[in-house]
Amino acid sequence: MQSVSLVALGSLVLTLLSLTEAWTSPTQPSAAWSSVWHKSMRSSRQRHLSMTATDAGSGSSNSGSSSTETRPTAGSVVTIECRLEPEGEFVPEPLIDGVVLRPDGPPVTLQFVLGAGNYLPGLHDVVLADLVLAGDSSSSSVEKVSLDAGWGARNPDLRVQATFEDTGMDPSQISLGKELFLANGAKCVVVEVTDTGFTIDANPPLAGASYLASVKLLKVENGPTITEYQEAALDTSSSSRYQVATFALGCFWGGELEYMREPGVVGTCVGYTHGALEDPSYEAVCSGTTGHTEAINVMFDPQTVSYERLVQLAMDRLGETKYLLNQVGNDKGTQYRHGVYYHNAEQKKIAQELVGHYGEDCVTECLPAKKLWVAEPYHQQYLLKGGQSARKRDKSVIRCYG
Repeated sequence: MQSVSLVALGSLVLTLLSLTEAWTSPTQPSAAWSSVWHKSMRSSRQRHLSMTATDAGSGSSNSGSSSTETRPTAGSVVTIECRLEPEGEFVPEPLIDGVVLRPDGPPVTLQFVLGAGNYLPGLHDVVLADLVLAGDSSSSSVEKVSLDAGWGARNPDLRVQATFEDTGMDPSQISLGKELFLANGAKCVVVEVTDTGFTIDANPPLAGASYLASVKLLKVENGPTITEYQEAALDTSSSSRYQVATFALGCFWGGELEYMREPGVVGTCVGYTHGALEDPSYEAVCSGTTGHTEAINVMFDPQTVSYERLVQLAMDRLGETKYLLNQVGNDKGTQYRHGVYYHNAEQKKIAQELVGHYGEDCVTECLPAKKLWVAEPYHQQYLLKGGQSARKRDKSVIRCYG
């Protein structure tokens, strides 16, 4: 597809600016896009909820009692059996696990923290709203629920007609399918051309795409609660078997995607840590005056992936920049200083040993974890939203842009 940069399109730019609530740069998703990803995405179509009660030990059936039901809540770690079938003519490049492209494709077991990103927002919605687990190992399921594929519904207001006269555009520069970039960084495509003008569409290319989801709830567990360093070897304040690890690896987009792909990681969150200002904004952190560094909280199952493995992933990702102060790759500044921030005594021992292995020239911080101030919604799972795969064990190159 060809593209052209439009420095200005007069009233057309102003119209789209008001409709998209300000795309702020070519590499930053729109506010509308972030809102779409974090709000409920479920279809209003008729839903088919099937409750099945199966005794795990004997295979006998039992209806279960509401008094013994376990209902997942935000922060719970859930294990589900999931099958996502593309709906209609939508044929995706699978970016998450659970997508099946063959009619006989088997379901996939997924494990994640509710409300902590990863996978589709609609999956979180379905589990929170419709699924419960009874005390007798009963389970609930939904069949073929229509879920938004992550890009939201098509917005007819983002399809705009313009004339060559009003925009001052040269008709020879405009052709069907040409990609245009508006002055505010918003991207759109020419979808119709006439003798007097043209029509552009600023909807995401996959807006309106959806999956038919079949989901069965298998397990509900308490999620991790530690946010700062505790001297105890393990989190004695929580009944959760899950842990949290914190890393600063420069721009947090790429590092988060690296951990999302790691088996045993059940949730991620990016934010700002080890600074002086409470609840800083991205702009404040980037000014270099708050002392914060961009960081990633990684929630993981230590029975599947070790803390040692997660620390080694961090050091490998840093590469030779582990020897550069306040710099990762081409990103420079105190907000890009790198570090491993341990949450308990056991993590401290492992982190100090692995970071220390690289000698005195290594300037990667190895410090107790402090509060992570959660970054703005558009930063969360940024590269997945931009179309890069978060499938477990995916080895494709991570690009540091959406």
